[in-house]
Amino acid sequence: MSQSLNRLKESPSQTAGPYVHIGLAPRFTGIEGVYPEDLGATMVNDKTKGERITVKCRVIDGSGTTLKDALIEIWQADADGLYNSPSELRGTADPNFQGWGRIATDMDTGECRFETIKPGRVPFRDGRPQAPHITLWIVARGINMGLHTRMYFGDEQAANDADPVLQRIEHRVRVPTLIAPRDGSTYTFDIHLQGDKETVFFDI
Repeated sequence: MSQSLNRLKESPSQTAGPYVHIGLAPRFTGIEGVYPEDLGATMVNDKTKGERITVKCRVIDGSGTTLKDALIEIWQADADGLYNSPSELRGTADPNFQGWGRIATDMDTGECRFETIKPGRVPFRDGRPQAPHITLWIVARGINMGLHTRMYFGDEQAANDADPVLQRIEHRVRVPTLIAPRDGSTYTFDIHLQGDKETVFFDI
């Protein structure tokens, strides 16, 4: 005889977003005592080599609204094009550069800022040099699986034109969605989830 299931209630449905901040940026959410500062909040110190820059990011939905509960991670090479990773076999990366950052967007403005350095060029798998770039991972309410993209630098046009990854983008009108313009020492990178300006995302 079948058992009645009317006593079982459906659990609330939530995407990863509300829980990501608690697990990955506890101090941002007001949880003290886990870390002195949230992991990934600081990428450089006073001994880090390279040109200091600020990367300002926003995540924008299909309606043009800036998401205020996103969390962004970045990975990048150091000024010499070396990664702070055990798998880096080409040399020793700058020990004073983290190479990785994680910041939650501001709950009022939807912006986040990374204080970092401009990365050097790294080789593609066939040996060709890639243009300087930063890899980003984005999560937020409504995003069940993190999105991966790249940010290239607007003042590196010659390198961007020859970049082996950018060359593979079939619809050339979408390449500008990966290029961040420069204003002083700040690069602004808006990540559009949908719509006419939808950012190119990578399946990695």
